[in-house]
Amino acid sequence: MSGKKGIDLLRTIASVMTKTNGYDRCLQQLVMVSGGDGRCLAEFKVQEEHLNRAGGLHGGFTATIVDVVTTYALMTKENAVPGVSVDIHVSYLKGARQGDEVLIDANTVRAGRNLAFLECELRHKKDNSIIAKASHTKYIGTS
Repeated sequence: MSGKKGIDLLRTIASVMTKTNGYDRCLQQLVMVSGGDGRCLAEFKVQEEHLNRAGGLHGGFTATIVDVVTTYALMTKENAVPGVSVDIHVSYLKGARQGDEVLIDANTVRAGRNLAFLECELRHKKDNSIIAKASHTKYIGTS
């Protein structure tokens, strides 16, 4: 799935997921840019609600973005299911502040019968510097 079908699917999934009173509403600022065939490119502008007490992008919010955007990327694979997280590893390389524009680039490295392996980078839009690099493993089996 690529092109318009991929981005349309991603926008639909994101819209459904964030129209809630639950935790996923914190992702309402994410904008789907492109995607398909196991990829998802999204962006957002860091808002006050995304900050830690020191005024930087909260690490927990970053991990949530990794979890969700890699799952969106996986969902663009043919016959994909969202699965459940087995492992998420995030390396925080640079901070982000309120007002910064952030790009999220997620890719499905491999989706097998039981496990999916995904990767993700968050980068500053202005200079492409890396904020965080992550890997995400999901169980996607049926039993």
